[in-house]
Amino acid sequence: MSMTINPPIRILMAKPGLDGHDRGIKVLAAAYRDAGMDVIYLGLRQTPESVVKVAIQEGVDVIALSILSGAHMTIFAKVMKLIKENNLKNILVTGGGIIPEEDSEELSKLGVGKLFGPGTPVKESLDYIENWVKDNRR
Repeated sequence: MSMTINPPIRILMAKPGLDGHDRGIKVLAAAYRDAGMDVIYLGLRQTPESVVKVAIQEGVDVIALSILSGAHMTIFAKVMKLIKENNLKNILVTGGGIIPEEDSEELSKLGVGKLFGPGTPVKESLDYIENWVKDNRR
């Protein structure tokens, strides 16, 4: 069972870029909602600009991106740039997809949190997000 965090964690989930495979993110969105998170799912073909704009409007704790198209370096880097340009603090940027370990390490240097590959148990990402918010929410 997940921990209770008040107010509930607000998580923005999106599929940026041209990737049309959304089954995994929909499963995660339902699991996070069932764990008590306030889930905002933007759907397919989002831009980094649209993701950050909604994150600002909704006051989210977490941005979670699912990228299977191979565009992860470009998309995550752009999201992090926009977060810095908008002086946003204490927002976890995380996600998953087909992301090689060396790319995950480079993205971590930009401030991206842990990234999860296909087959990762839902509880692993859920626990990571809950613990990050518990430790970093202000």
